[in-house]
Amino acid sequence: MYYNGYYHLFYQYNPKGSVWGNIVWAHSVSKDLINWKSVEHALYPSKSFDKYGCWSGSATIVPGKGPVILYTGIIDENSTQVQCYAVPEDLSDPLLKKWIKPDKYNPFLVADEGVNGSAFRDPTTAWKGKDGIWKILVGSRRKHRGMAYLYKSKDFVKWVRVKHPIHSATTGMWECPDFYPVLLKGKDGLDASVEGSHVKHVLKNSLDLTRFEYYTLGTYFSDKDKFIPHNTSEDGWGGLRYDYGNFYASKSFFDPSRNRRVIWGWANESDSKEDDVKKGWAGIQAIPRVVWLDSTERQLVQWPVEELNGLRGKEVSMNNQKLQKGDYVEVGGITAAQADVEVTFSFSSLEKAEPYDPSWVNAQDLCFHKGSKVEGGVGPFGLLTLASENLAEFTPVFFRIFKAPNKHVVLLCSDASSSSLKSELYKPSFAGFVDVDLASNKLSLRSLIDHSVVESFGEGGKTNILSRVYPVLAVTNQAHLFVFNNGTELITVENLKAWSMKSVEIN
Repeated sequence: MYYNGYYHLFYQYNPKGSVWGNIVWAHSVSKDLINWKSVEHALYPSKSFDKYGCWSGSATIVPGKGPVILYTGIIDENSTQVQCYAVPEDLSDPLLKKWIKPDKYNPFLVADEGVNGSAFRDPTTAWKGKDGIWKILVGSRRKHRGMAYLYKSKDFVKWVRVKHPIHSATTGMWECPDFYPVLLKGKDGLDASVEGSHVKHVLKNSLDLTRFEYYTLGTYFSDKDKFIPHNTSEDGWGGLRYDYGNFYASKSFFDPSRNRRVIWGWANESDSKEDDVKKGWAGIQAIPRVVWLDSTERQLVQWPVEELNGLRGKEVSMNNQKLQKGDYVEVGGITAAQADVEVTFSFSSLEKAEPYDPSWVNAQDLCFHKGSKVEGGVGPFGLLTLASENLAEFTPVFFRIFKAPNKHVVLLCSDASSSSLKSELYKPSFAGFVDVDLASNKLSLRSLIDHSVVESFGEGGKTNILSRVYPVLAVTNQAHLFVFNNGTELITVENLKAWSMKSVEIN
């Protein structure tokens, strides 16, 4: 949340080690979303209603009261989940270091009849309707259906469940729901309480079964307490995702200081628990992203917050570089293990695009079978990140274009299969399709490379993929960056800019 000049990031944290367990709400503050200082933990198990853990939730800034944290407490060994609240001990403290959990009205929600009390968690940021009534969603599950239960309150103290969920779908448990409006036109963010014909609403859920997230765009009928998804994307496992890689349990907030909505996502490790213990830490936050509605109104677009550009150091560029089939050209002169790269590729023709098989509905499977080493027509072309000198290790981020009967299909891959000589790692071929008009015969890519992270944004943030990789050779000053083409169509690097990135200040 943003409050009185500071950004506050609360996150699930184990103060006793780099493995799961002993979870508290850690708390860090920042002036710019990039450089952070940790303060004392905001919440830790201390009451009967959160004896077995203080789990995910949200913060709402209530007019006249200030920030209120809503979170899930577990009260017993049967994982019975209840919704609790906490407030700052001293609102005059700019860092809001101490939080208290009042005994009165805590917990403020328990699962009533018909609600699965062991699958009942992660309250959203609240919004205030035109009728002056506050509302929140809580994620749940009924048999195989994910549920977003809606609760109402006149005073932000006593809450009542609406008879029917605001929405549900057959996807398994819905964790970390998020619900917010986006403007039909423009990139400005909105407070969660905005509604009307000039907005669409986003319902995002984290799917416990797949460990992926999906979102739907639709219309919120506040008078009927219903959200109806539009039919422009699937309402389920195959639906739209913020990110097609290692990105989960995300949370958005409205930043009034810059009129934007910002998404934070969490990226887990892909190595072993033993590796995490050796490192002494596990799990990272992705770079915060601004989110808005694409001009087609069919999907969201995301882009790293502009404050990240303040870490850019030495800049190198490449212009009008031709790439024949099999060409690899190094982007030298920067710290390739810690870099920001923006590039536009062009091609003169799509005639050589491979035929698209309609059975290829799963982008990740397609990337696995059509990797960066598999020759194509238009593509694969893109970046080889975190590459060792002899290409024994590399993480390619690339496009590949296919020809379907009535359109072209664009695939974006971030393939970790060759990322490390360590054989036991999880090295997936993450991928997503890109909804783009190819009339310009151009595609753009931005990749943020940070030692064990390659976070990529395709075509201005339409399709995004975060990969965790653990090279053995391509580390620090032994890492290299290349542009490449393994397709028969000539590819031109129209313009590329890459920056060595400085380290952030933490504590």
